[in-house]
Amino acid sequence: MDICARSRPPFLAGAKRVTAGALAAAVLVTLTATTGVSQAAARSDPRPAPSDGLSVALFGASEVSLPGASLAVLSGAPEAALLDPVLSAPGDTGSVARPRPRVDCRHVKCVALTFDDGPGRYTDTLLRHLAKYHAHATFFVVGSNVVVYPRVLRRTVAAGHEIGNHTWSHPVLTRLSAAGVRSQLVRTDREVKAAGGVVPQLVRPPYGAFNKAVRRQIARPLVLWNVDTLDWRYRNSATVARRALRAVRPGSIILFHDIHRTTVGAIPHVLKSLAKRGYRFVTVSELFGGHVPHVAFGAAPPKLL
Repeated sequence: MDICARSRPPFLAGAKRVTAGALAAAVLVTLTATTGVSQAAARSDPRPAPSDGLSVALFGASEVSLPGASLAVLSGAPEAALLDPVLSAPGDTGSVARPRPRVDCRHVKCVALTFDDGPGRYTDTLLRHLAKYHAHATFFVVGSNVVVYPRVLRRTVAAGHEIGNHTWSHPVLTRLSAAGVRSQLVRTDREVKAAGGVVPQLVRPPYGAFNKAVRRQIARPLVLWNVDTLDWRYRNSATVARRALRAVRPGSIILFHDIHRTTVGAIPHVLKSLAKRGYRFVTVSELFGGHVPHVAFGAAPPKLL
């Protein structure tokens, strides 16, 4: 998470801080590490994820916290296909997404806006904000909320946004059995397919918490983030927008939660400001050109000519 030193939660209080350069060196040295990866992520009722050897806390775009363990880097995941938009069902107010040119994020400034824990009562408003800027985002949905808001999910898909699996009930996956992990994902896949006609190709583990045992149950890429707005903590639109804009870099994956009214209220300013800076708003799969790594925190900066 993107947490300043004075606001770090108790379970990260003893973490060491290293620069991005030091992290890169650590990654090269520890490609064969076998420890689990855990990251405490944002939610309206945040709980610290268990530490089974390693906690990774991202500090904006330049710092991380590595409390005494190695970082296991996984790569080479199967391709994550871009989700095709479907038509809105009768009675829905969402518009049908029109085909758009593919964005090559190797040559233009891209950012992936991601929204967790929905769909919810504010998601339709968010969709309207995104549509004004022709912005596409990735929504990591909770299956139990899809059951409550199936039409909202359908409109989200119809607008051309990408849908990811954020489990059925937002548990800490490292505390579940193998069967429990699979059930969380399968139930959500089923509801997303029924409501929106697509099956999520990406997974975001709740709180960013996973380990080797969890990873064995998930063949799809795990998508984390490198910009955390902490919008569950700062229920203020201006603060949320400021945190996003201060930390964003080309290739960033920004974490928001569309279940918060104040977060949705921050998005118009975020979109306007980033558009002025020349950013393109893409899905996670687009950010990686359809080849999302096994564990994705963000993409490399583009090679602008």
